[in-house]
Amino acid sequence: MRLAQGDADSVINLLLFGVSFTKEPRLSGAQVQSLSKAVGKSDGEASMGELGKLFDNRTRDLLRGAASPGQNERLVFVRKTMQAAGVQLDSAEGLNKARAYLHENTRRVLHEQTGFQEALSAAKSLNDATEEFAEVSKIYKDRGLSLDTSLPPDYALDVALKEMAEQHMLGPGPIKRIGIIGPGLDFTDKHEGLDFYPVQSVQPFAVADSAIRLGLAKESDLEVDILDLSPRVLSHAEKIAAEASRGRGYTIQLPREAARAWKPDLVSYWRHFGNRIATPANPVAPPAGVKGITIRAVRVRPQLLRRTRVFDLNIVVQRASFESPSEKFDLLVATNIFVYYDTFEQSLALTNVAAMLKPGGFLLTNNLLLELSGSKMRSAGHTAVKYSEHEADGDTIVRYRRLP
Repeated sequence: MRLAQGDADSVINLLLFGVSFTKEPRLSGAQVQSLSKAVGKSDGEASMGELGKLFDNRTRDLLRGAASPGQNERLVFVRKTMQAAGVQLDSAEGLNKARAYLHENTRRVLHEQTGFQEALSAAKSLNDATEEFAEVSKIYKDRGLSLDTSLPPDYALDVALKEMAEQHMLGPGPIKRIGIIGPGLDFTDKHEGLDFYPVQSVQPFAVADSAIRLGLAKESDLEVDILDLSPRVLSHAEKIAAEASRGRGYTIQLPREAARAWKPDLVSYWRHFGNRIATPANPVAPPAGVKGITIRAVRVRPQLLRRTRVFDLNIVVQRASFESPSEKFDLLVATNIFVYYDTFEQSLALTNVAAMLKPGGFLLTNNLLLELSGSKMRSAGHTAVKYSEHEADGDTIVRYRRLP
């Protein structure tokens, strides 16, 4: 159910912000706020004026694309998501139902966003940074499980790993096994998640690149595994492994949007991303009319990809089992994952994390988790990272260490 709702959320993000299926401009943040106010009113659509026309035109273009998606995997996904909801696109009646589906889910998503903003304001009113972080860390506990992701959290992990290396927190030997819990898919979102390049998963390779560059791991020995419950993510990861077995690398497109006004250190991270595990590749050109986007691309070498294992796993109720303690993870990473669960479910997940980590191993996450008295996981500090000067545009990476 929550995966299906997350899929619907991705469709709405594509509708509002995608650029590959339409010549209409993306919605700005201010336009989204205006749309949010209008769609909740009975006469909202009639009162939206030019914004209403923009929304209707984007709806029309998305449905046209989904009706004849060709090889466009995002449009194929839109079609399949609608079909799973009982909506067909091969008749006038079906298209009317599809419009209603998009309008209803847009209304739901925008209403939820308003609720999230109210919850954030309530958390800030506590006037306690720790309490605020704790509340924000479970803010999506009733939301669909979205797979959308982007590059900045990987930069935050890089900064955190650098700090850990400088403090000699990792060791004594090199990291050999890293697990990425819920790496996500770069589908589309309101920031960097543009859609003119193939769907991709970035975090496993970002963390590997950082670990090698910081001297925490050796490329020849490092294994980066993927742990996820989404069939979409699992299928994508298995295709990467299959291509690597044929000697083919994995191309990652790295867009940078000028409007985000990234801080210089994040821009530098973007410029050097992949230098230790990949070679330069040809970037996909943005569509005509899309301004303010700079893009580079890298191709991850197949040697690393061949060692990647894929685990079909719900971290709240499952854990990977290993034949030997030496197969356990030195490092687990979970960004924007625990925020979808309440405190009880987070505690269950942390127990499963502890079971999969070697003694002394670490979990890195951007959520504050409750440490139960009997738990083998203990917090070991945090790293706060800003992406830009925009308010709340950043992350705090918390590290939890597995006790002996």
